[in-house]
Amino acid sequence: MPKVLDGAVIASEIKQEVAEEVRRLASKNVRPGLAAVLVGHVPASQIYVKSKVQACADLGLYSDLVRPAETVTTEEMLALIATLNAREDVDGILVQLPLPKQVDAKVLLDAIAPEKDVDGFHPVNAGRLQAGRPALAPCTPAGVIEILKRSGIAIAGANAVVVGRSDIVGKPAAMLLLHENATVTICHSKTRDLGAVTRQADILVAAIGRPGFVTPRMVKPGATVIDVGINRIDNREEFDRFFKGNEKREAAFAKRGAVIVGDVHPAAFEVSGAYTPVPGGVGLLTIAMLMANTVRAAKMRRGL
Repeated sequence: MPKVLDGAVIASEIKQEVAEEVRRLASKNVRPGLAAVLVGHVPASQIYVKSKVQACADLGLYSDLVRPAETVTTEEMLALIATLNAREDVDGILVQLPLPKQVDAKVLLDAIAPEKDVDGFHPVNAGRLQAGRPALAPCTPAGVIEILKRSGIAIAGANAVVVGRSDIVGKPAAMLLLHENATVTICHSKTRDLGAVTRQADILVAAIGRPGFVTPRMVKPGATVIDVGINRIDNREEFDRFFKGNEKREAAFAKRGAVIVGDVHPAAFEVSGAYTPVPGGVGLLTIAMLMANTVRAAKMRRGL
């Protein structure tokens, strides 16, 4: 039976360590602070930001939820970011996406001071990550590395294949694996004979944003499969393609009208030696790593 890599257990470990570090910093009169900027009323964004603010409260971090008007302009948002950049009580700045159409998200994210960029999206942090210098790494890829390390999965010397080349997950995940001495290949939807490449992977990271894209025939028997994807399925035909006969998922689909599936077809997990489930895997690490990044930013800013 493949080993299930439980994201909840690992996220809890990281949060405990963050809480301990916050207590140590308190003895130096330092309280890490996170400013979360939420524009608009997208339900998923509201729930996600609420979870982040609650995590700060639970772990002893200071948080400030900033709610600009939905009609806010790029110039007004830039002025807000400049204010947050200058605030000493704010160590991390998080701008929840998506933003309204009238706001230039790229310009805005680039305006965040790199030392407060706890999402790890700023080009300066991307460059530092590539160069192997101290940087704030994107939370989800950093969570992938934590899952592997804390689960006892050997990274050094392993063949690692990352399917997906986004700036937020695919590229930084590949770079972090490379820094851990894996031999890394980055693939994408246009890779020729993709299955032949993925079948060479001891560690396979799926981050392409397509439901069930990685099939059983694409997985090397015994490989560790890290599924980063979160895709909502509300179509009966698609549901049957992934979960037909799964009583637990059938009950969830009947109740909610939708279920979540990753970028890996559930049947592919049976080929693996270990895997992260969806839900219950990598996604649970994102907030934990955001808290860890905020504490790290507080320490780096003060030379601790």
